[in-house]
Amino acid sequence: MASTTFDAPVVATAGSTEPDAPLVVLLHGRGSNEQEIISLAPLLPVGAAYAAVRAPIAEGGGFAWFANRGIGRPVAESLAETMAWFRTWLDDVAPAGRQVVLVGFSGGAAFAGGLALSDPARFAGAAILFGTLPFDAGVPTTPGRLSELPVFVAHGEQDTVIPAELLARTWSYLDDESDAPLVALRVPGGHGLTSEIVTAVGRWIVGALPTD
Repeated sequence: MASTTFDAPVVATAGSTEPDAPLVVLLHGRGSNEQEIISLAPLLPVGAAYAAVRAPIAEGGGFAWFANRGIGRPVAESLAETMAWFRTWLDDVAPAGRQVVLVGFSGGAAFAGGLALSDPARFAGAAILFGTLPFDAGVPTTPGRLSELPVFVAHGEQDTVIPAELLARTWSYLDDESDAPLVALRVPGGHGLTSEIVTAVGRWIVGALPTD
């Protein structure tokens, strides 16, 4: 796959403007954009800085984090390129020492999972919301990989968007193999954030990333 040059990230921000404030990065779903997911910021803990990054690949009326070979199945080369692009931005806004939590929904959950699995020590936590980890896409999913990374996972019991086998594999890996300090919720309903989940994510952020 030929190397792709992406535009500079488009980022929506909210919350603290202090340069050393903990940073919560919000990663939208496939076909969405940064403006939709930044709307969660007022519902999340005060004291953190929030940044919603627009995915780099235009798709339909929105944007995507990677090319895929089926829903929830990233093309490994594409995922590697977009993660490298994202890390260049992140290293600029959050140098070593600044705490960073990833919160991804749907396709953004797979992207957050790829980042966390590639470099778990870089992050203070990762929330995988209504999505799958990027299995078989060039990132390690070895046992114990996330042993020191707080993880939050939420699935909808009637989710018909993400293939059931990928949801089950994600749940099983995080719960049984990853050794992550894990908060895991299954909720009634399909593929969409609920007030219950947003509230639970807020509580989890407080634990993973203490704020004032």
